[in-house]
Amino acid sequence: MNIGIIGYQGDVSEHVEIFHKLSREYKRDIDPIIIKDKRYLKSISGLIIPGGESTTIYKFLKEYDLFEPIRTMVSWGLHVMGTCAGLVLISKDDPGSRVRGMNLLDVKIRRNAYGRQMDSFSEFIDLEGIGRFNAVFIRAPVIEEVGDVVVLAKHKGIPVMVRSERVLGLSFHPELTGDTRVHEYFVEMIGGEGYTSIPERKYTIEEFI
Repeated sequence: MNIGIIGYQGDVSEHVEIFHKLSREYKRDIDPIIIKDKRYLKSISGLIIPGGESTTIYKFLKEYDLFEPIRTMVSWGLHVMGTCAGLVLISKDDPGSRVRGMNLLDVKIRRNAYGRQMDSFSEFIDLEGIGRFNAVFIRAPVIEEVGDVVVLAKHKGIPVMVRSERVLGLSFHPELTGDTRVHEYFVEMIGGEGYTSIPERKYTIEEFI
């Protein structure tokens, strides 16, 4: 299974290492691919949009014409996980923000609401279907409103991990602890099936990309 990781900025290498660890220790056939060009989207079954600076990642997604292809390919069956800044990018679009959301996840986000870099913290929280997990929050976004999503975890009553059918969003950084369970959960979401066949699709992936 090929998992793409948007590779312009942020915790790219950390996600890559987690997937390598899954492959080594748990004998999972997973190949992480750093994505900087939309041509590589056609070779992946899942995509990670990592934590980092959301305005920078957004700028490069638009500049290299990845923003709309990702939106379209999720409707075709691509699975996506967004962590921290990635959550901002997959959430509802906020016209008042410098970062346009992809509307892939029915949640409203407030950027950097957990504070500045100096306010970073980690805390053990319970993740549904995963268990007790050391969640690392760094300039994390707050999920202010939830719509048609499943809330998988909360911190002090606020949702911090939510899921729709093919999209997983987290306020925290699961890649910074060395714990592979969130990434394994994402792999299980994909199930090794790659794209779902959707009759309404007008183009093949090759024609679209």
